[in-house]
Amino acid sequence: MSKIKLAATVILTRGPAHDPEVYLARRAPELRFFGGYWVFPGGNVSKVDYHGEGEPEERVLKRCAIREMLEETDILCATMGKQFSPERKQALKGQIKEAPEQWRQFLAQSADGFDRVTPLFRITTPSFVPIRFDTQFMHVRAWDNEVPEIDQYELVDGRFAKPQEVVEAWDRGEMEIAPPVLFLLRLIAAGSIDTFPGRARLETQRLAQGGLHPVYFSPGVFVAPLSTPTLPPATTTNTLIAGVDKLYVIDPATPDPAEQQRLFNKMDELVGGGRSFEAILLTHHHIDHVGAVNAVSKRYRLPVRAHAETYRRVDGDYITGEPLADGDRLELGTAPDGSRDWHLKVVHTPGHAVDHLCFIDSRYHAAIVGDMLSTVSTIIIDPPEGHMGTYLHSLNRLLEMPVKTLYPAHGLPHRDGHGLIRRFLRHRQKREDAIKSALAGEPRSLDELLPDAYADISEDVYPIASRSLLAGLIKLEEDGFCRRQGAGWLLA
Repeated sequence: MSKIKLAATVILTRGPAHDPEVYLARRAPELRFFGGYWVFPGGNVSKVDYHGEGEPEERVLKRCAIREMLEETDILCATMGKQFSPERKQALKGQIKEAPEQWRQFLAQSADGFDRVTPLFRITTPSFVPIRFDTQFMHVRAWDNEVPEIDQYELVDGRFAKPQEVVEAWDRGEMEIAPPVLFLLRLIAAGSIDTFPGRARLETQRLAQGGLHPVYFSPGVFVAPLSTPTLPPATTTNTLIAGVDKLYVIDPATPDPAEQQRLFNKMDELVGGGRSFEAILLTHHHIDHVGAVNAVSKRYRLPVRAHAETYRRVDGDYITGEPLADGDRLELGTAPDGSRDWHLKVVHTPGHAVDHLCFIDSRYHAAIVGDMLSTVSTIIIDPPEGHMGTYLHSLNRLLEMPVKTLYPAHGLPHRDGHGLIRRFLRHRQKREDAIKSALAGEPRSLDELLPDAYADISEDVYPIASRSLLAGLIKLEEDGFCRRQGAGWLLA
């Protein structure tokens, strides 16, 4: 589990409390964390934000917010920049990096301006995110004459906008918004900015007590990363809920009763709000994808719909639904933007497992891909069920489909689905090239080939890697490049 970093984020507003505008900035697409998404400005606490031992953490976080806003947007929260020219602000930015004591002295002289930076609440990033933050959200009201100017480094665009208009743009698929920002924009849009802090505190307290974070990377697909016994480095499996009014729960995976209760609480909330669950969908039968199938099926009287092979491989007391096959469609009803004929397309993608299915939504082209790809590791192909040639064919088939945000079973969703698929295909080609190089010479066993073919991994994952190595050798044998000789392998 990654170390949690301390951070501060600023919700900068202008206009009347009952109808405010909120400042949003778009992160550079190439950034690892939320690249390409619209966010509130902010960042990590730095050494320069600490002015002494034992000082209140709130003071440190306020300094962080002031510094980040100046660096990213040219907004000087401590004074709102009323008396500072652009040249003076640039000089202050230089002090942050080159003369931190002068910056600290400036902040000490501007202490009265700290009252304009109002702490609201804190949110800790869910555990499945590789970079985690304990973030203090702050509120600052902009002066009429203060115009943000983004840094064109981490941020590439910025604008003030009405929260409801931003949410509607999100529903139309026109803006990619970081999940916590979308959550907070919905709260702001539901009332005045004056009542927003109280309403938000109630919601963030619920999250702190174990409630599932409102994680949406595309409209109509909710992600619940729940603790599941699975292969490292993953520690969770994503259970997903697709739809708005007609809902499907996909891969209810966790066997942990406490984690199952978190899922039940979310499902109960949706049912209480007038939504209806149609069925449980499974991407495949592997144990880290089906741990809560029986419990969810019995509690909500839901049929399980999956590939026909899945039913033969998942024992239990669940309601068996109609099997799914390639090309089937599952009706979702009306999309978040009001468009009709919204549905999930079923795609059979064997290779990792013979019964593996993906689900692609027709409106936003979100792809729920199970174990076809991951954003925390590569995918194991384990013979005899796993077959490398079939897996690569399935990846190439997905590449031909209209895929945008890609939802793996393990790790964060990825906004460039085709880009991630191509990355996996390149990785497999490089691995195949390494296996070919390792085959030169006398017959070699799997154990002898492994250090050369997988020179970039640690020995503690050799047992897992050896299965994918075998799958790679079988593919090369089928391609006519190598052959078996006794317990070893050599060039054909």
